[in-house]
Amino acid sequence: MSLLSVRAVSIAYAGRRVLDGVSYDAAAGERLGIVGENGVGKSTLLRLSAGVERPDSGTVERHGSLGYLTQEPDLPDGDTVDGAIDAALAEFRELERRMRAAEAKLADGDQSVLDEYGDLLAEFEHRDGWSADARAARALAGLGLAEVAGDRPLGTLSGGQRSRLALALALVRAPDVLLLDEPTNHLDDDAIAFLEEALRAHRGAVVTVSHDRAFLDGVATSILDLDPVLTVDRDGTPHVGPARYTGTYTDYLAGKAAARARWEQAYATWSDEVDAARAVVKQDARRVGHDGRGRRDNDKFVVHFLSQKVDAAVSRRVRDAENRLRRLEEQRIPKPPRLLTFDAALASSPSKGSRRAGDLAVGMGPVPDVPDGVLIAVRDVKVPGRITARALDVTRDTRLMITGRNGSGKSSLLSVLAGALEPATGEVLRSRRLRIGWLPQTGSFPDPSLTAVQAFAAGRPGPADEYQAELAGLGLLPGPALATPVGALSVGQQRRLALARMLVTRPQVLLLDEPTNHLSLGLVEELEAAVDAAGLAVVVVTHDRWARRRWQGERAEVVHNELMLG
Repeated sequence: MSLLSVRAVSIAYAGRRVLDGVSYDAAAGERLGIVGENGVGKSTLLRLSAGVERPDSGTVERHGSLGYLTQEPDLPDGDTVDGAIDAALAEFRELERRMRAAEAKLADGDQSVLDEYGDLLAEFEHRDGWSADARAARALAGLGLAEVAGDRPLGTLSGGQRSRLALALALVRAPDVLLLDEPTNHLDDDAIAFLEEALRAHRGAVVTVSHDRAFLDGVATSILDLDPVLTVDRDGTPHVGPARYTGTYTDYLAGKAAARARWEQAYATWSDEVDAARAVVKQDARRVGHDGRGRRDNDKFVVHFLSQKVDAAVSRRVRDAENRLRRLEEQRIPKPPRLLTFDAALASSPSKGSRRAGDLAVGMGPVPDVPDGVLIAVRDVKVPGRITARALDVTRDTRLMITGRNGSGKSSLLSVLAGALEPATGEVLRSRRLRIGWLPQTGSFPDPSLTAVQAFAAGRPGPADEYQAELAGLGLLPGPALATPVGALSVGQQRRLALARMLVTRPQVLLLDEPTNHLSLGLVEELEAAVDAAGLAVVVVTHDRWARRRWQGERAEVVHNELMLG
């Protein structure tokens, strides 16, 4: 039986349709991942599924208990950690109290409570009430909260600690339906591994929105993609809307690629059939009666008869073509949306020739002891309290991934390479006229009052309006966002705008700081593929486990604010 059934839900905000006729089911043991473009309505669908909001149309039906984790959990500041855990265990305490009361009545010979006792025991066992206290201890330890004092007020916890505690509370309750919005935020690798194991063991239904591809690959039994895809009913009627794919994230990627290929083929076939039908209508319509006009008085009977037969045959072909064209228009196959491609923007690579002596310089002076072909050279650089790098050469062939704990200095290193952060000691040497594409993690737009187009055009010659078509052509922002102040854009849209600015520099070196943050999975996959194919020098900082697993280049780690090359 489905524990959660969502049927044709639709909702709009301020006249903008966010969800339109979305349906899905989740049964016990199923773990459904929800993916899609930024702003497509993933979190909205979770709110509707949880009953926090009501859809404009459609229905949501749930069975059993519900657990819902938002991205910004609402925990009472005045409570303590122990108090929050006790509140999460309260349902089990109450079930156990009622079971003990029923047992006492049965011991006294009162058989009227037998059915009630059976129901209580079944629910208690179904939700694994016997191990609830042990589950709470495991959740706190697994999510990195074991050292947090139980009497600590919730209002004193950091944002990350509050998110992890809220996740622990959801796991402790073991509800029949568990809805999770970006549950891996604020988790390190060990905590994510614990969460994956806990969800795989969960007896109820799990529905999660996540940008963590490795997490989805390790947990999901199916993926619901809210981005449009073509489906065709049994009667041949085409529809474009969300689609569900069975299996892990890896299976989803293969299924989505196949669905895209089918859509492109269906559109090509439909277009060919439309063109053929229109050609018949246009060409044969001209032929009806053409042979007999102007000379019928002199025609012999048999010639006139044959002419009429030809006209009738042509007329039938025209009618058939018109009917065929009408049916094709009624079953129109929409054109697949254009895929974002960054290949052209990233195709401008450095000169294939070797660097000439003196090309790499600080100011105007030549640099000794630097090998040919080096685009950026770091020598004995130190930014006190932030980063130390003894030596690093970035060449045309560099593909370097930098990892390390939060706060270890990874972003500072990229800032130094980009020239945005000056070291206190040491030298950073760059090839003359080198174009660096730097995608910082935050702080890309110092003036939030500028529109997206103005921010995109900043520092470039001519009026900003001249660059609107270029920005729109990249396909990274919807039309209305182009005239929106940067400060009013979503975090994901700001990230896309920063990516657009980086691309138009025609970079020769890419410095990417957490490039997968706040971007949709589809966009991340396309960006990674383009970077792999571009042949540019790349230095990337990322916490993304999926990207780290698939990385083919060199690796380095920042430990205690010092770069350690492999």
